[in-house]
Formats: sequence, structure tokens, C-alpha cells
Amino acid sequence: MNIRTSDAATRLSLPLEVLDLLMPMHVVLDTDGCIAHAGPTILKILGDAPLTGVPLLDVFDLRRPGGINSFEDVKHRVGQRLSLVPRSADHLPLRGVIMPLRGDKGMILDISLGLSFARAVADFSLTLHDFSPCDQTIELLYLHEANASTSQLSRHLSERLQAAHAAAQEQARTDVLTGLKNRRAMDDELEHLLMERNHDFSLLHLDLDLFKHVNDTYGHAAGDAVLMEVGRILTEELRRSDLPARVGGDEFLVILRPAMSDDVAGSVAARLIDRIEQPIQVEDTQCSVSASVGIVSTDQYRTRPSIEQVLADVDGALYQAKNAGRGRFVISNGGGRVPVAARQP
Repeated sequence: MNIRTSDAATRLSLPLEVLDLLMPMHVVLDTDGCIAHAGPTILKILGDAPLTGVPLLDVFDLRRPGGINSFEDVKHRVGQRLSLVPRSADHLPLRGVIMPLRGDKGMILDISLGLSFARAVADFSLTLHDFSPCDQTIELLYLHEANASTSQLSRHLSERLQAAHAAAQEQARTDVLTGLKNRRAMDDELEHLLMERNHDFSLLHLDLDLFKHVNDTYGHAAGDAVLMEVGRILTEELRRSDLPARVGGDEFLVILRPAMSDDVAGSVAARLIDRIEQPIQVEDTQCSVSASVGIVSTDQYRTRPSIEQVLADVDGALYQAKNAGRGRFVISNGGGRVPVAARQP
């Protein structure tokens, strides 16, 4: 297809003010490669420093294509895409193309920001008036900011949803009254620990004595106060590595890790019983309860026990402690055999 150039086009000569409006990032060069005129946006980026008569290569570093060391090299790159940076702002990569003026009167270099538009707008306070009326840079910036804002909002929402999910999961595993873990959390932890064959632990099953009397005599509010106090005692008396949980009305399980010797596990149980037996003040009433405790340790088994076996053995030890009277603990040696230690009140 042949495209005819009209006489008007061949005689086209644009005033500098028109170039400044249509191409605000252009640079006009004389025949020696010195700057004769620069568009307003280029002046703004370069800090409005005097440029007239300054060689182009003193102002810009032309990085690609390689091998540009003089203005003669530049003239051989007519129509090619150039990569350049201002020497006064070498963090700002620019793109450009250079073309000769009619009559061998110099050259014109047109420059664009390319992917560095957001940085340039921020660093040099560029506005809509610093771009050609047809340039979509500002629209792209708005889109970029909108995408960044949307991404930030999405991340924030995702973080909130994750936090809410984690809080819901934690709430589902927490006893509301005492703040201790609940049966679900305890079962999960026991399953996990029993799968880890190199991590033995001791398990205490604690049941409150005389709790029904408190409920029947003083009401459920008093009973709740007693349970909360027992939860506080367990939290205070146990280590960070231990795990207490309320697993029933007045029943508690405690994981002591790592596994303890009979003497140490027994002393822990005795200390808990002594604390729980201290009168608990509920408004104008002093409530008295005690505790019976069954104890078993996984290192007492010949083979790794199941969760059902561990719970059955610690329940059996607790049953023997309660049958012997309140305020006692019984230690089972595992595997359903007879207790090896018991504490008298």
C-alpha cells in the first residue's frame, strides 16, 4: 500500500511551544549533539538545570544498545529503541528514540518513562500537565494505585479472615468457663504425642471431691466460681510445657511433658491437691472441695500405648483414688496392672 505525503506534511514545521505540549519529554539537539531545547517535563526531572549547549551524553547515560560513546554513535542509532538514564537520577530508567531534523539541522530525541512512571511521578511530583494530552501514563498510574490498593485491601482482608479463623479454631478448643483447653484439644494433643514415639509424657486425671455438695448447697454460680479457681490453680502450678484441660463437668486432664518419675509426678499431684483444698471464697461463702488424681506415664508401657489404653489406665487409677477416699492420688504403672504408689491425705 502506497501512502502519499501531502505538501502540507512535507513543509511541516512545529513551533517549540507545540512540541512542548505534544511531546513534553523531548530534547532538541544541534548538529554537534548539544542540547538546544528541552521539553518542560524533562527540565522538571533534571531539576530545571541550564541545559542549553550541554552535550547530550553529559546529561544522559545511554545504556542500550551498547557501544555508544560519542554523538556520532548516537546518530547511527536513528529509529532504534534506546535505554537511558539521567546522570542526575540514575535510579530512573527511561526509553527513547532519536530522529534527524529536516535539512540536517540536528536531531530530536523523544523520551518516555516506561515502567518507571510511578517512581518518576512520586520522585518529581509530576502531574497531569507534565504529560502529553494523549499520554495514558496518568491513567496507568491511577490503575496501578488502584491495583495496589486492592491488593493491600485483599491482603488485609485475608489476614483478618485468617486471624478470625484461628480465633474460631482456638475458641472451639477452649473451655469458656476456665480458659483451659477442652476435651477436643486434649484428645488432639494426646493423639499427636502418642504418634511421636520419642516423646514420653505423664498424664494426670483430676476429679473434684465434694463438688456436687457445693452445687447443691450454694448453687451453680458458686460451682462455676470453684471451677474457675481450679483452672487458675492449674495454670499457676504447672509449667509452660504442660497442658491442663477441663474435659468434663468437674474433671480435668493434665499432660506433664516430658514424662516424670513416680516421685516427681506424685509431688505435682500432691501440690495440686493441697492448693485445691484451700477454702475458696465465693461472695460471703467459703466453699471447700478437694481432688482425687490418677496418674500414668507412657514410659511405663512395654509398647507404645493407644490413646484409649492410656485414658483407660489413668481412669482406673483415678477410680482407685476415689474409692480410697478424697484428697488422694494413685499412680498406675501402665498396662492395667496394680498401682505402684498412692498418697494418703
